[in-house]
Amino acid sequence: MIWTSVIIDDERKSRETLQKIIEKYFSDQISIVYLAENVQEGVTAINKYSPRLVFLDIEMPGENGFKLFDYFNYYNFEVIFTTAYKQYAIDAIKYSALDYLLKPINYIDLKEVLKRLEEKKERLTPNTQIETFLANMNANSAEFNKIALPTMDGYELERVNNIVYCQAEENYTKIVTNRDEVIMVAKTLKNIENLLPEKMFFRIHKSYLVNLNYIKSYSKVQGYKITLENGVKLDVATRRNDEFVRALTRKNGS
Repeated sequence: MIWTSVIIDDERKSRETLQKIIEKYFSDQISIVYLAENVQEGVTAINKYSPRLVFLDIEMPGENGFKLFDYFNYYNFEVIFTTAYKQYAIDAIKYSALDYLLKPINYIDLKEVLKRLEEKKERLTPNTQIETFLANMNANSAEFNKIALPTMDGYELERVNNIVYCQAEENYTKIVTNRDEVIMVAKTLKNIENLLPEKMFFRIHKSYLVNLNYIKSYSKVQGYKITLENGVKLDVATRRNDEFVRALTRKNGS
């Protein structure tokens, strides 16, 4: 099935460059139905053509790309952000399991994004992802509130602060919350580690990533171990111990 698409970008050169890449390499996957130069024009095009995919520039004069979502109560289209925007916005996009392309856009990056899009389309809920993104962007805190975790059935929304620890399970990750609930996520532990805030989470072992806020005690008797507030005991790898102790003492202001 072809992704009908609208491109929204205030720069004519950027719109046309993306259009040429798509027409040259991905014409069997994407059909461009409209090129819009601002949010208002994009809203009109989306309402008229009902595209499955919107390429959305973030930094535009007048209304930036985020304003697009103010015009819809429900989002039944995928979004790929096209941007050279600041890291905070990119992190918020990642937390919401959305995709982005850094300018200047190239064939290889677009190919990878489309591959991910095809892999997740059967269990995708664009509305959930976009709402998570907007909630994070509108948060008063410097930290993001929620993360969209891809599961076998769709997406599970969880507050970052509620995650106690993560455990590697081959190509999946078991995430344990402070409610003693387990979420099986279709990402490796390394993927999750790259996503969660470094100052809050620490990789104590090749199999474990822990939230420093939930560590109850640390022991050096018969190997390095931690006990979490839920009573779970986990090993700290010897090679990671010194760095872990530094992270733990920094966290507690020592």
